Amino acid sequence: MNKNNLIFIGMPAVGKSTVGVVVAKRLGKNFIDTDLLIQEQEKKLLREIIAEVGEDGFLEIENQVNRDLETENAVISPGGSVVYCEEAMQHYKEIGTVVYLQASYQTIKRRIKSPKKRGVVLREGQTFQDLYNERVRLFERYADVTICEDGCQIEETIEKVLEEIEKMA
Repeated sequence: MNKNNLIFIGMPAVGKSTVGVVVAKRLGKNFIDTDLLIQEQEKKLLREIIAEVGEDGFLEIENQVNRDLETENAVISPGGSVVYCEEAMQHYKEIGTVVYLQASYQTIKRRIKSPKKRGVVLREGQTFQDLYNERVRLFERYADVTICEDGCQIEETIEKVLEEIEKMA
């Protein structure tokens, strides 16, 4: 299995899907949004799944879908919580380059007016800032490449990603 996939990780609103689609087009790769694969497999919306099986149940499904994804020459955009799924992340490290789209808490807070509406699941008593801090450590652990997008327009982020990928080729 060659490592020609790109996997985008990062908080909600960093543009994993938006950047991913354009990068896939520019590199002639397929684009896969694993949240859509989850919805397809479960025949339900993400929020319906979470309402039914809870956050832990959802993470099990997320882990399974991402872990079992066999693909080549693709840009993959998993949900932000995939970093809690150890098997899925190990799989991604094996089949591709993990690109962390990094943005400060301030940037993300500005982009996401309402985490709830965005489908961000917070545990009892957990703030969005807590969630951010918790995930950043995981994003940093798994990242092969980190792209900082603070103060960047989406087009600049795309250019930065393409430059990094070129360096690795």
